[in-house]
Amino acid sequence: MDANRDWYQNIRKAFLKDVEYLLKGITAWEPELATLQPKDCVFRQNRDIRFSANKDPYKTNLATYFARGGKKSMGPGYYLHIQPGASFLAGGIWMPPADILKKIRQEIDYNGAQLVEILENPSIKKHFNGMEGDQLKTTPKGFDADHPYIDLLRFKSFIISCPIADKDIASGKFLDIALTHFQLLQPFHNFLHQALDEAESGEGLL
Repeated sequence: MDANRDWYQNIRKAFLKDVEYLLKGITAWEPELATLQPKDCVFRQNRDIRFSANKDPYKTNLATYFARGGKKSMGPGYYLHIQPGASFLAGGIWMPPADILKKIRQEIDYNGAQLVEILENPSIKKHFNGMEGDQLKTTPKGFDADHPYIDLLRFKSFIISCPIADKDIASGKFLDIALTHFQLLQPFHNFLHQALDEAESGEGLL
């Protein structure tokens, strides 16, 4: 890092400008994010190696998360990951704690048809992969194995994503691609906010 510090600082400065552009765009449909600054959304480059077998001290990607309350929010947000050959964008909630997971599963129990309709929307299906991530092999506590939405209830995260080509990163096209795709995620996020009782209050989780 010391040998490449100037290069890294230039990259980070450019990335913060990109994040500022994205943040301004997202507030057009997520006005609750208007109080955030780019630094509130960008993750640190240092890795947390305390509980990891990988002891590399630094990440090999840039990442940002736009959510009510900033990057540390437990609520739904828009994620951008930039890494050669592995860039992608995503939305939703990754590995929520037990209390939030319970609320989301309750919402699926009550309004699963609404979530299915969102995920089956042609624009979502065209641009995003389906729901992804780890699932329980058994039935979540409190639900029947023949529940009509059991496949959704088994998820531990509620994430959908799509890759971004290196050429779009290099050309800068990824910025407008990200905004277009992020806006498509609004109904998905509305469902998750509804599950967390945030739909009317507009308050984020801190």
